[in-house]
Parts: sequence; structure tokens; C-alpha cells
Amino acid sequence: MNILVTGAAGFIGSTLALRLLARGDHVFGVDNLNDYYDVRLKEARLARLCVHSGFTFEKADIVDRTAMARLFEAHRFDAVMHLAAQAGVRYSIENPAAYIDANLVGFGNIIEGARRSRVGHLVFASSSSVYGANAKLPFAEDDAIDHPVSLYAATKKANELIAHSYAHLYRLPCTGLRFFTVYGPWGRPDMALFKFTRGILAGEALPVYNRGDMVRDFTYVDDIVEGVIRVLDQPAQADADWSALAPRPSSSNAPFRIYNIGNNSPVKLLRYIEVLEQCLGKKAKLDLLPLQDGDVPQTVADVSKLAADTGFKPGTPVEVGVARFVEWYRAYYAI
Repeated sequence: MNILVTGAAGFIGSTLALRLLARGDHVFGVDNLNDYYDVRLKEARLARLCVHSGFTFEKADIVDRTAMARLFEAHRFDAVMHLAAQAGVRYSIENPAAYIDANLVGFGNIIEGARRSRVGHLVFASSSSVYGANAKLPFAEDDAIDHPVSLYAATKKANELIAHSYAHLYRLPCTGLRFFTVYGPWGRPDMALFKFTRGILAGEALPVYNRGDMVRDFTYVDDIVEGVIRVLDQPAQADADWSALAPRPSSSNAPFRIYNIGNNSPVKLLRYIEVLEQCLGKKAKLDLLPLQDGDVPQTVADVSKLAADTGFKPGTPVEVGVARFVEWYRAYYAI
């Protein structure tokens, strides 16, 4: 297949692109290589892809409507995996405009391009953040998501709503994937595991919010990618059992689906730090802080829909995933 991957120099995007190339797909990667974090890391991820003959890259910004229209006019894609976005819950409080631009305007440009060029399947990254103030655990795709607690979460919910409207109006197959706390090699420096590793090695106190009383469904990046590929290969279809009298949010009478991709094995944050300490052979200093605005105390994924429809359920334990990250971190930074 000829697959467009937006955010191809990103954490998940580059890992996914490598898997697609390995199985023989042609990957067209788009990324603006912005400076939200160290561009050298993005360039290093991209360098791994550029050695493959099946990879084509274009530096472009999804917010640029003209550039995106030109991209879809010049190329025909069998599928699109849309990962480019402004990430991070806390940063959305500091710089809301970045989220409006990338996650709303940018998303609109991608889905309109997919619609005009009749892409066979648009898959896009949503987030566990959409569950917001919902305290029912585990989070299931048919739960209400009407109370986001950050602008980031609100933009991801908006993406899901826009995608459904396109699926309904134009019969464009759309699938949204709610990722749960992704971690692993080649991760983002603004993510907890990256910051904790750097802090422990430097002997700095780690900022631990909600005084450590946090639970996360930490999901290893290879499990995320496997889930993405399983879904990508099965274009969304209309649900014959869907009823307008009792509508299920995760499906529709349009070709639209929503899936959680999480490890379905919640881990306490302090346990996560303990595993990291063991892998690094060094104890952490903890700075216990209150819960931050926009954050939630717990996330747990119900992945029964993903397992039923694709035959895959993530399962990499944090003891394995954190060790792999530390191995990569030491090698990459020559520590």
C-alpha cells in the first residue's frame, strides 16, 4: 500500500513508518520538524527512515492549507495515518494557539485532502485525555466524553466529531485511536519517562504530581504500532446494528470507528519510577507536588473492542518496556 504518515519524524510516527516499510509498504512521510523539542532527535528518527527506498519525505506543515491541498493533488494514498499534532496536556495551558492551529486547522486540512482524493481509510490519533472528568474505570469507547479538562483533550474530541461528520457526509472511512500513555525508545523529551531518566541520572529531584497518587495505563510503543497496523488494514465500515434510538459513540451507521489502544494493566506512578530506578541502578529524589490543572489521577483502558475486532491486545509489561527505553537512552546519549 501507499500510506501517508503525518508526523513521520515523531515518536510514534517514525516507529510506525519503520514497521510499514519492513512489511513492504511505501510510506510518504510529512513533518514540519518544529522546535517544540530537540529537532536533532526528530532528525535522527528521520535518518532511520531515509535509508529505505520505499520512504519519501516532505517537510511541510499540516496547518498550511495550500501545501496540504497540493500534497493530496500530487499523490494518491491508499490510507492515511494522521499522527501530526501538538501534543501535551500541560503545554496546552501555556500555548493554546498551537493546539487550535495544529489540532483543529491542521486536522481539517488533512481530512479534507483525504476526502477530495478519495483515500481508502483515514486513521487518526485521538487520546485517552478525551475521557476528561469521567471517573468510571476502565475507560470504554462508549463512555461519555463531554467533560474534557484540558484544551488538548477538547481538540482531540473535536477531531473525532469532525471525522464522524465526514464519514457520514462523504462515506470516508474514518477510525480514531485513543492512545494511552505511550512510552518507549525514541520517545519525546517532554514525556515523563524521558524527564525522569534525565533527572535521576543528573541527581535532580523529579516533579511527581498528585504527590505520587497517580495511576496510568502505560502502553509500550511497539504495542501501539501493532494496534495501529491492525486497524489500518481494516477500513471502518458502517455498523449494521447501530441504532439512532440508542446510539453508541464508538460506531455509527457511517463508516466510523473509535478504539482504545492501552495496555489494560494500570500501574501506579511510584511503581513506574521504582522500575526505572532498578533499570538505572540509581535512586530517585522525589518532589511531591499537587495535581496539575488539566491532569487526571487515573487512566485505564478497556481494550475489548480492539481485541474483538483485530485479534490484538497490548501486553508489554513496564518492566520490559522501561528496560528497553533505558537501553536506548544510554546508547543514544552515549551514557
